[in-house]
Amino acid sequence: MLIGVVLAGCSPTYNWRIVTDESDGYAIDLPAKPTLDERPIDLAGASMPMHMRAAHVAGAVFAVGTIVLPSDDPQLQRAVLDDLRTGLARNLGAAADARPVQVPLTEGGEVPGLEIVVSGAVGAERAHKVLHAWIAARGRRVYQVVIAADKAPPREQSDQFFESFKLY
Repeated sequence: MLIGVVLAGCSPTYNWRIVTDESDGYAIDLPAKPTLDERPIDLAGASMPMHMRAAHVAGAVFAVGTIVLPSDDPQLQRAVLDDLRTGLARNLGAAADARPVQVPLTEGGEVPGLEIVVSGAVGAERAHKVLHAWIAARGRRVYQVVIAADKAPPREQSDQFFESFKLY
């Protein structure tokens, strides 16, 4: 019994697995078995469904959201990306600052994206949250890759998550 307790104490919190989503066009490493969800969100003046795949680990949520746009119009992509960027920051009462990031493609090459890192208070209890996200568009799809947590996860875990994200 003592060996079982010792081994359980040594089990990793992060149980990384490669998740490939052919229909939404991405691959990513997630730190636990993900849940699937879909919810409507208001972007660029319209309600659009967002497909969400999320893994919950050590007080953090690691998630990928995908929105399929009605067209691959660059102006619509920009409007949706801008709404996502400002919405993520607004949820935490923070500025919507972002820096450029390159999102790799599985066949080589990259697409431009934005990286957002914000923290702030949320909810009636005004609980402190940290949010780290990448947003990018490719064709008719817009992606939001995010870690939301009470405190930032260890750097190597965040790096594994974001650096594994690839688009088809």
